[in-house]
Amino acid sequence: QVQLVESGGGLVQAGGSLRLSCAASGRTFSNYHMGWFRQAPGKEREFVAAIRWSGTSTYYADSLKGRFTISRDNAGNTVYLQMNSLKPQDTAIYYCTAATTYGNWKYWGQGTQVTVSS
Repeated sequence: QVQLVESGGGLVQAGGSLRLSCAASGRTFSNYHMGWFRQAPGKEREFVAAIRWSGTSTYYADSLKGRFTISRDNAGNTVYLQMNSLKPQDTAIYYCTAATTYGNWKYWGQGTQVTVSS
């Protein structure tokens, strides 16, 4: 199985940017489709973005298109989430996830906290 460790979260003012990273280990990273989800206090976990193993296809939650960008470095076993023009409603724990079958998100990281102040 693959192990996932997120980093890059923190406190940022509204309008600012953050880049989250997710380092993978344990299995061949390029075999996995990768995704980001988030969970705000009192809410269910929601899809943010995903990228196919090859990096040729990316997917976003409709509400986040244009502000968030997912990318991956297969040589470095890392997936990134660039978040721009952050809003207080982006405050959440952000989780990295991996799947060998797209959409069947089986492996999860521990999450990284993102807090956006107004």
